[in-house]
Amino acid sequence: MPSLAWSILLVFAPLSLVTIGGGQGAVADMHRQIVDVHQWMTATQFVDAFAISRMAPGPGSLLATLIGWQIAGFWGALAATVGIFGPTAFLIYGVARLWERYEGARWQRALETGLRPVAAGLILAATYILLQAMAGGWIARSIALISTALLMLTPVNPIVLIAAGSGCFMALRLLGLI
Repeated sequence: MPSLAWSILLVFAPLSLVTIGGGQGAVADMHRQIVDVHQWMTATQFVDAFAISRMAPGPGSLLATLIGWQIAGFWGALAATVGIFGPTAFLIYGVARLWERYEGARWQRALETGLRPVAAGLILAATYILLQAMAGGWIARSIALISTALLMLTPVNPIVLIAAGSGCFMALRLLGLI
């Protein structure tokens, strides 16, 4: 495996262990490592990869695979995938046995209660990073915030919001406003 792939593996393996709340929890630090520290991608490329990974079926952590592919092809994708899934898979195997043995214990309930706000904070950090890196300026950010509000407050289908958002951008482009 080439040295770039090893570097990718060494970036994603520790990130695997902070995915509290799912892969979404690691997006902010993933962005920091990939864009700011190693400069393997631009912020716009990262957001594009994030958007593509959300449209693909499967876990959200497949973002790592896509990033690895864009950085170093097949070996990069393999390294990123092993890095993001490997450490957690081994850890969770041991934790699951321990969790089952002490199910309902006081320390277990306290740990679950304490990790909820951590997971929420990590997801909010990822949201902030993605909004900052998003191409399209205030228009894109406004559409993202309006879409979020509509998803939270109404039963609107996300496909409708995607179509409406792209329609807004096409209309603004045709009118020469962007």
